[in-house]
Amino acid sequence: MGTAQPAAGATRPDAGSPRPGPHVVAPGSAASPRNTAVHPATWLRSKSPSTRDGHAPGAGQLDSATQPSAALHLDAAHSNSPNLRDGDPAQPTATWPDDRTARPNTEQARPGSEAVGRIAEAEQPHAGTMLDAVLPDDALVLGMDVGGTTMKGEITDAAGVVLASGATATPHGEAAFEAMGALGDRLLAELTDEQRGRVARAAVVLPGIVDHIRSIAVFSSNVGWRDVHIGDRFIKRWNMPVLIEHDVAVAGWAEWRYGAGRDHDSVCVVILGTGISGTLSVGGRLVRSEYGQTGEYGHIPVRHADGLRCPCGNIGCVETVASGAAIARAYSRRTGTEIDSAADVFALLDTDPDAKAVVDDAISALADGLLGIVHAACPQLIVLGGGLAGAGAALTEPLHRTIAERLRLVPAPRVVLGEFGARAGLAGAALFARRGALE
Repeated sequence: MGTAQPAAGATRPDAGSPRPGPHVVAPGSAASPRNTAVHPATWLRSKSPSTRDGHAPGAGQLDSATQPSAALHLDAAHSNSPNLRDGDPAQPTATWPDDRTARPNTEQARPGSEAVGRIAEAEQPHAGTMLDAVLPDDALVLGMDVGGTTMKGEITDAAGVVLASGATATPHGEAAFEAMGALGDRLLAELTDEQRGRVARAAVVLPGIVDHIRSIAVFSSNVGWRDVHIGDRFIKRWNMPVLIEHDVAVAGWAEWRYGAGRDHDSVCVVILGTGISGTLSVGGRLVRSEYGQTGEYGHIPVRHADGLRCPCGNIGCVETVASGAAIARAYSRRTGTEIDSAADVFALLDTDPDAKAVVDDAISALADGLLGIVHAACPQLIVLGGGLAGAGAALTEPLHRTIAERLRLVPAPRVVLGEFGARAGLAGAALFARRGALE
């Protein structure tokens, strides 16, 4: 094992002042949320859900009497993860698990409802473990960020010092979960016995659609899994509590709480890569749908009349114009010259009028897509992350200027670059493991 090194962009988990987060009191409790707040992860994850042959075929598929799943089956275009929207030509459909045509009663599926509480009693994979408790400073954590092509993991201390790190290719399909387990095994094996005994919790963040309440990887087109029941497989393998979450939700939360958005209560984080997605925090709370999704910013239509068809089936979505892949394709169409990436287009801005026209159109589309969010939530800050954020001021300054020009009734938020950069998912996984909840 090499000398421990601080992780790039690592920030102490206690940096900045704590913010209030969403709390849910366990069903039946008469206590106030202020005194006995319990995050859904605590009372929804302490026992192992029943499975069929070790593989749950659908989110919420527990038995015929209690099936209040709040997880949608969508294709890549409806996933929150930017790396899932590349090259899937199939027009998606949105259905509930088991191809149910009618939407189930979401009052039953919502965290905090009696139905979910009943399921919780039968499902919790690690009885007695307070998964959302903040860990002591001497504890170590294992964080893992699973991408479409590569998965990365680190074991870190409270100061962000990396004690073990590694990466491996992401296999296709359910085999990816065995690779995750093996990567965790390898990292843990690098520690001394004393260090191993201090690893108190792990967090694995996944692309695609993730049912983080029931610990199910619902769908990923890039990696090729559907309805993979994770359950307690990592808990048993690594002998510790393990949190499962969505990669963009965790990366956006990390940028808001501990990165560029710290000390601000209302922040919009936009992850710009192959696709576009992000998070929104308003009044000190992370905004999520009842089934856990965050911001599908890339699928806001902005070119209705003459736009390109998006893999989601709509016309003129933001990411058909403003994603990294879209910028590279637009330049090639316009000039007849093949170009490898959006970074190459940005590099030509000062000398190539075609490059400037393509980038201007992308920034205009992104600004149009964000205008509704700005009007509705009035964020103080827009934080840009993902690969496209490498363009720096060539992206942030014209985007801020364009948004400001189109606003009349609300102030224009500042537009800044994320502090974690490409490490947002991995750094976020470590912070999530240490804090225990996205609050």
